[in-house]
Amino acid sequence: MTGRRPTSLLLALLVTGVLAACGGAPPEQAPAAKAERQALVNCGVTTTYDAPPTRAISMNQHATEVMLALGLEKSMIGTAYLDDQVLPEYKAAYDAIKVVAKEYPSYEALLAEEPDFVYGGFGSTFDEKEGRGRAALQEAGIKTYLNVEECAEGPVTMQLMDQEIRNVAKIFGVQDRAEPLLTALHGTLASVREKLARVAPVKVFVYDSGDKTAFTAGGKGIGNEIIKLAGAENVFADVDKVWGDVSFEQVAERAPDWIVVYDYGSDPVDAKKKFLLDNPALKDVPAIKEQRFAVLPLSSVVLGVRAPSAVEALARQIHADKFQ
Repeated sequence: MTGRRPTSLLLALLVTGVLAACGGAPPEQAPAAKAERQALVNCGVTTTYDAPPTRAISMNQHATEVMLALGLEKSMIGTAYLDDQVLPEYKAAYDAIKVVAKEYPSYEALLAEEPDFVYGGFGSTFDEKEGRGRAALQEAGIKTYLNVEECAEGPVTMQLMDQEIRNVAKIFGVQDRAEPLLTALHGTLASVREKLARVAPVKVFVYDSGDKTAFTAGGKGIGNEIIKLAGAENVFADVDKVWGDVSFEQVAERAPDWIVVYDYGSDPVDAKKKFLLDNPALKDVPAIKEQRFAVLPLSSVVLGVRAPSAVEALARQIHADKFQ
């Protein structure tokens, strides 16, 4: 896998923001109506906000789209590192924002933009070896926030998606925008849940990448939750990580009914399917015998606004009869 994902999870509990009344209302900060002093503990880092950020940079697809979904483009001066095209409904707003770097900017390039806030989707956003550690950025006067999937202690659920969106809305003083967004996202989930009532879960193996071993979704990430809500069972839910390597012999032993291929990067989905179909270790796997493949873009299987639509997209593929 590429370096945009962390090699280990930070073990820290997200604590909701603690608000304290200010002595007077600070000047209005677009797009927030007013600012409140607040301290937020995020992935072990405490950050105090006296006003909403006005020069934010988002890195990674899901961080960028959370901000755009909350209508925060006027508070953004840059973005970086997308895996996919932004969703059509956010394209106009996204196109008006500078792309700071195709992947991650260097520390020096980041500082040159003079941001007051950096929102990272993956732990690799704040790579200390690259000089972008959260402590280094804080020392430079830049506040930081990391997607909570990167430091969740237990399994990541849609409730954590809610918390992520509410946290970002709170930081920018637009709490009123979070609830309508969440209502729409949960409406998608409710519709799928209704269609899948009394459906027997099918066994699913996620293939992300790998030829010697298979890089797959473990039980601790939102990918596992997406599989469950789509009427399936992740055969590697017992892997106590968001992502993990397993052998193809283990895949064969667990005999998945379906294989979900994550689509991203330079490896075409068809090439991934061919590799799995030609792999002798998998020849007796039901999903291989019946050529039952589902496909999801990587951009939809991380903790962000695409997760509910990923549930629907997967359910439509593996339980197509329920959506006719």
